[in-house]
Amino acid sequence: MRDTVVAATQRREQLVDITRQVEAVVARSGVRDGLVSVYAQGATCAIMIQENWDESVQSDVVNFLRQLIPQGVWLHDAQDGNGDAHLKAGLVGPSQTIPLIDGRLGLSRWQNIFLCEFDGPRRERRVVCTIIAERRTRDEWADAGRQLRVAGALAFRTYTPARMRR
Repeated sequence: MRDTVVAATQRREQLVDITRQVEAVVARSGVRDGLVSVYAQGATCAIMIQENWDESVQSDVVNFLRQLIPQGVWLHDAQDGNGDAHLKAGLVGPSQTIPLIDGRLGLSRWQNIFLCEFDGPRRERRVVCTIIAERRTRDEWADAGRQLRVAGALAFRTYTPARMRR
């Protein structure tokens, strides 16, 4: 299954939390176990998994990248003035893959998914979420079927009057 998350950005460089939108895509998919690939469409934006509790971490990421890759000194700046944005996006990378465990993102308590904007503000940044379901082997399907039959038999005994069970 594939779906697209759309986010607007307000500043030239910022991290936008898209975790809730990705969670919604996962919920709509119905997939319990597998992977979700989160991919930013754009040469000047990226995807990062980072701490969600303290916004100073997000500011530190932006400030670090500004120091590492300053604006206005790159050959591409002669074209459209955003050479640094391309380099930052390339360094961070356009995608992350997150495990799905029991229908939920396999992130830790302190992790969220961020769209990294390096050439904003933008009215629309598109992030493609591709969900890949875990495949079961033939034996696993057989085990699951047995478990369902046992559960069904127990439910029948529990909720059916004795006179109807004959």
